Parts: sequence; C-alpha cells; structure tokens
Amino acid sequence: MTSRIEDYALLGDCETAALVSLDGSIDWLCWPRFDSGACFAALLGTPDNGRWRVAPVDPRATSTRRYRRDTLILETTFVSAEGEVTVTDFMPLRGPMSDLVRIVRGKRGRVAMRSELMLRFNYGSSIPWVTRLDDGAMRAIAGPDMVIIRSNVPLRGEGLSTVSEFAVGPDETACFVMTYGASHLPPPSGVDAQKALADTEAFWTAWASRCSYHGEWREPVMRSLITLKALTYRPTGGIVAAPTTSLPEQPGGRRNWDYRYCWLRDATLTLLALMDAGYIEEAQAWREWLLRAVAGHPADLQIMYGLGGERHLMEWEVPWLQGYEQSLPVRVGNAAYGQLQIDVFGEVLDALHHARRHGLTGSDGWNLQKALVGYLETVWDKPDRGIWEVRGPNQHFTHSKVMAWVALDRAIKTAEHFALDGPLDRWRQLREHIHAEVCARGFNASVSSFVQAYGSSQLDASLLQIPLVGFLPPDDPRVVGTVAAIEQRLVADGLVYRYDSELTDDGLPPGEGAFLACSFWLADNLALLGRHEDARWLFEQLLALRNDVGLLSEEYDPRARRMTGNFPQAFSHVALVDTALNLSSRREARGRPAEQRAAVGLEDD
Repeated sequence: MTSRIEDYALLGDCETAALVSLDGSIDWLCWPRFDSGACFAALLGTPDNGRWRVAPVDPRATSTRRYRRDTLILETTFVSAEGEVTVTDFMPLRGPMSDLVRIVRGKRGRVAMRSELMLRFNYGSSIPWVTRLDDGAMRAIAGPDMVIIRSNVPLRGEGLSTVSEFAVGPDETACFVMTYGASHLPPPSGVDAQKALADTEAFWTAWASRCSYHGEWREPVMRSLITLKALTYRPTGGIVAAPTTSLPEQPGGRRNWDYRYCWLRDATLTLLALMDAGYIEEAQAWREWLLRAVAGHPADLQIMYGLGGERHLMEWEVPWLQGYEQSLPVRVGNAAYGQLQIDVFGEVLDALHHARRHGLTGSDGWNLQKALVGYLETVWDKPDRGIWEVRGPNQHFTHSKVMAWVALDRAIKTAEHFALDGPLDRWRQLREHIHAEVCARGFNASVSSFVQAYGSSQLDASLLQIPLVGFLPPDDPRVVGTVAAIEQRLVADGLVYRYDSELTDDGLPPGEGAFLACSFWLADNLALLGRHEDARWLFEQLLALRNDVGLLSEEYDPRARRMTGNFPQAFSHVALVDTALNLSSRREARGRPAEQRAAVGLEDD
C-alpha cells in the first residue's frame, strides 16, 4: 500500500527530486530532470512500477527521521529488537552525472538489513536489462536510460529486482550509490559516498547561511527556503511548482495534475520570497530564465513553460498506473499551458518591479515589461480561466482584473522610480478605469464582499490578495467584508478552501482539500486588520500541519486530517515564508510586496 503523502520526505540535486517514505522506500524519482519519465513510480502505482527500499529485515522495526540541520540530507533511524541503525539518504549537487546515495550505519546491536531495488523506466512500464560489470557494479539499461548501482556489500538479482542482504553493527557502514547516465555512453564512474556526503552538507549549510531572516520562525522558514531551492532547475534558473504529478486534491478523484513545470505565477512568488530572504543570485537566474522563456510576441505568453522554457506541454494519460489511492487519471503534461490567465501579467510585472528595486536589471527587461503591458491593454477585459485554471467556461474573474491593475500599477511605478520611458498617461487612465470597474462589478453588496466573478455571488479565496497587492487598503469596508465573508463561508477548522467546489462550475467533479496558500493569505489579512493574535494563532496552526520533516503539500483535508495534492508544493512554502516575514518584528519584516509593508507602516528596503 502506498504511504500517506505526509509520510514522504524530499531528496534533490537542484535538477530532479526523489520522495522517500518513512519505511525507507524511495517511491518516486524522475531522471534526469524533474519532468523526465519516472524510474521509481510506486507512488502512483505499485512496487512493481519501481521503488528502492532499504530497511531492517524485522517487519516490526519502527522509524523516525530528520533532516540534518540546514540541509537536504535525510537521516532515518530504525529501531528493531536487534538494535538501531540509521539510513542517510541524499543526492549530491550534480556534477557530470546525477547520483542518489544511501549510507547505512549501525548504531546499536547488529541489525539485519535488506535492500530491494526495482528499476522501472518510463513511468514504471519498462523493465531494464541488468548486467554485472567487471568491477562488480550492476548496470540497468532500457532504451535511452542507464543506471549503475555500486555498493560495498554484495548485490544479486532476484526475480526482476536487485537485492542485497547484510548486517551492520556499531559504526559499520554499507554504502549504495546509484548513478544515472545515457545508455549510449560508457558506464559513469561512481562517487565516493562519504566524500559526497561531506560535500553535500557543506553546500547546503553554506547556502542556508546566506539567509537574511533570523526571526522566531527561522526553522520553518529555512526548511521552506531549502525546499524552494531544491525545486529550482539549476541549469536554467526555472522553478517547478512541485516535483510530482497526479497526487490528488481528493483521494479517488479526478483533480490530478502534473506540476513538474514552471508556472509564471508560482515561480514569480518563489522569486519574491527568495529575494526577501536574501537570495539574490537565485532571483537573478529566474529573471534571466523568464526573459528567455517569454521571448517572442507578447500574444504568445504562456502561463507555464518547461524547465528550459519549452512551450508545448502536451497532456496525456498513463493507463498502466493505477493512481495514488486509485485516483485516476494519472496525467503527464498539462493542457492548462494554453489557457489565458490574465493574472500572470500582474505577477510577472510585480516580480520584475521588485527585482529592479533589488538591483536586478538588464538591457531588455524594460522592453519586455512595456511589451507585456501593451498586450495586456488589448486583453485585460476578456474573460479568462483565472488563477485556479478552471476547465469550465471562461469568466470575468475578479482576481484576474485586480492583477491586471497590478500589472499597470507596477509598470507605472517602475517608470516613475527609474525614469524610464513609456505611455504613462495612457497607463494611468487604464489603471483608474480597471480599478473603478472592479469596484463596481466585482463587489456584491448583497453579500458585502468581492466575489469570484462579475455578476456572481460566489466567494473566492484569491480575493484575499486585494489588500496584499495594494489594490485597496486593508481597513476598507469592502475588504473587511470580504475577509469576514471568507471566514464565514470558506473556512473549516481554521483552514481556507479556494472556493465552494460544490457550487462553482469549474468543469470538474466537486471535492478538494483546503488550499494551504490561501490559509496563509488569511493570516496575512488578519495581521493587516490589526488582529495580530488571530493571525499568529492561524499561522501556528498551519505550521503544525507540516509533516515530521517540515514539508507541506498543496492542500490539506481537515476532515480526514491528511495532506492532499502534489508534494512538496512551492506555492505553500512560499506562502509560509511570506507570512513569517510579515508577522515578524518591524525591524525584520521584509514581506512582499512593498505596498503590503506600507500598509502596516513599514519602510521599504
């Protein structure tokens, strides 16, 4: 049986990622990139679709785990009747090849262990041909993929898997190194496991030391920042929304999407969180990725791209995988890449504005901003699919119009602050027009709240962004009414649902968990309203939802008390970082955006 989503921990090398469960089984790994075919796909199927389990032979053994401080090195400690052993899992920052390392060290007694490796390329469908090399390593090949497995304990074939049975006593170690390479090339040499461990720890601790946040929530903030760093694709600077596909928003449901791509929205919010925490280098890499990805006519702007800026992310279903807890279909690719989502113009222009304020500039950055605003002028008044990427009919979503206002507002402020050229009078007129229209058509007096779409009576948690982006001040009665309505109608056990999926026509069957990013946005709004104790209480409740190693999925089901959706989710961790910064002391607060800091009387950087 597949583990619960919250029972997984993340490994990664800033180019791909693996998920390892509490029982020592790596059930998900795509090689060589985040969006490559999985060679371990048990997460979405069965062990026969690929996994690698290293654990005590004793089935009664229990486990606890932790990350080494400020790293992505996972230590899982097993305790059995025989003794105690720790399995250290990590992926070294990639050199010529990509490696996955597992080190088993005895701590007490003598513990019998078993490693069972089932490689299945192409999302669990291709069984590789396995041979033994002259140096004793095992080589697995199928099509273009090759994996080499090396160990200091004997490896043997058993059925269609590679196994090893061994025992470790105090301070004895067994090391396993799995290395990926292209099948047409010579077998790659393996890394020295202990040296790779030291180098990997040094990399992550040095990276963590650059963090500028030292407030009371440093541990969850640092874990979230490390997670966001792990979701960056180092060769290009792109940032994936999550390293998984098809983890369901509701177990057994159809809301299963592939998140292994770079959403402009998610990546932009990640960029802002990294900048506010002092990580300017990553922000600069993302900015350069953005300029390359969106190069071309502004009409061709997409809401998401591949890791290298690829545009065609064709969606297809994987029929041989049974889905996480029978949640079908399993999808690869994402058809939403072709949707019009007007809010992304606001998020991108906001990010570029703040990047420039942090000193990140380039010769073509302003030209891109002007071109995007010029195209926005022709489409802002069209219906779209909105922030939640509905697969129902296009609508005039209120949040989309608010973010169109943000795009114009940030472009105007950039031009004013940096003395750049542009049709500012026309932009100012349009900014005022959009603001007036949203206030007239997006607010429903009968419910005393802004609503999901023009003419609707439905609420939407994206409207919590209205004061956060500076569209209206937090004490405006319409904002106060919106927060109160959302608290009354979209909150369950303190957690916020995106919208009422039972009532909203989003083109899909109803049913999903509470959306964690929206719950953090509510905490931000409570703080802006002066309800500081309520904001802190909610924030602490959200922190308590993290799993044992500090990770969050996209959603949480408060009734079943479990995580749902793709995992770990950049959007959730970005929101955690932002809220921690926003709730910190005035001297330390650096939350996004500048308009939000001004709303609570803070100086901009």
